[in-house]
Amino acid sequence: MRIAVTSTGKDLDSNMDPRFGRAEYFIIVNPETMEYETVENSQNLSLPQGAGIKAGKTIIDNNTDALITGNCGPKAFKVLQSAGIKNFTGGKGSVSEAVLKYKNGELKSSGEANVEGHWV
Repeated sequence: MRIAVTSTGKDLDSNMDPRFGRAEYFIIVNPETMEYETVENSQNLSLPQGAGIKAGKTIIDNNTDALITGNCGPKAFKVLQSAGIKNFTGGKGSVSEAVLKYKNGELKSSGEANVEGHWV
């Protein structure tokens, strides 16, 4: 199991980034061992549009099973859903806190996007 968490920094103690497409980093965590890797998202930070779709492709390319983020727009949500990646929106706190909430069953999978497109 691999979970991607949107992050403002490069490690588990970093705060979650509430944005998906324009998150600074994705921390990809094995929730059983808490081993992680950091994936930069700098290529999408200044795109005028399409950041969510490209970020979705990054998540898919890194073989993740789930995403924890603050907000996810409709196009990005559709990309993730088509790849079978579970989406958990409304995440807050640090990356490690988000993973702990996931492990404890405190997060609910989202059935749809929770913001309109081009949310910055």
